[in-house]
Amino acid sequence: MGVIETLALGMGGAWASGVNLYGTMVILGLLNNFGLLDLPPELQVLGSWWVLALAMFLYMIEFVADKIPIVDSVWDAIHTFIRIPAGALLAAGAMSGLDTGMGDGVQTAIALLVGGTVAAGSHFTKAGSRAAINTSPEPFSNSIASVAEDVAVFGALYTVAFHPVVFFVLFALFVLLLIWLVPKIWRFIGQVFGNARHPSVAYAQTRAQQASTGTGLPKLNLSGAGGSALPPSDKPKLPPE
Repeated sequence: MGVIETLALGMGGAWASGVNLYGTMVILGLLNNFGLLDLPPELQVLGSWWVLALAMFLYMIEFVADKIPIVDSVWDAIHTFIRIPAGALLAAGAMSGLDTGMGDGVQTAIALLVGGTVAAGSHFTKAGSRAAINTSPEPFSNSIASVAEDVAVFGALYTVAFHPVVFFVLFALFVLLLIWLVPKIWRFIGQVFGNARHPSVAYAQTRAQQASTGTGLPKLNLSGAGGSALPPSDKPKLPPE
């Protein structure tokens, strides 16, 4: 593999791992076994049929869990400690076949750091967008987002294998999107959970919305203070005899 192909494999594998680790393992292993992509020796283990079988099994579990509201966010939270290290290792394994003249130790450390950063960026982008989507009451957004993420992963790995230069163009666009989108997503999530921590704020917003839409119900006062709790009667009051 040339320098461009090796860098594309390292960055592409790390990025895809942050979104869908098990799907990434399956695609890279199959591409290697069918002779469509030559993985470096350190990543040849992905072509093992035992590893492929386990990755396929875990991918099927994720395929279902990723489409269930709240469950997907719990799954993402757990995989924060799996996807990011795996992405770093994939990048280091890909870069092991590249001779940069920096020494094996320095090169591996840089690859781990860069790969982990890329995987963290894609992972937190996915996790944050899913947490924002889960504030919506309808369940279909999760399925649409999950399918779109899988398509993005498969498309990214396809460009890594067959069009590495195109991958770097798409990767640059992702970095720009990351810089613009992630602060907005986490600011929105912070506002949602901030209101949850302050019930009075959420109550005031609900009352204001009811008042603006005319759906608020009149408050019934049963304490006897501050006016009558019962509606006025149409019958005239008779004088005492």
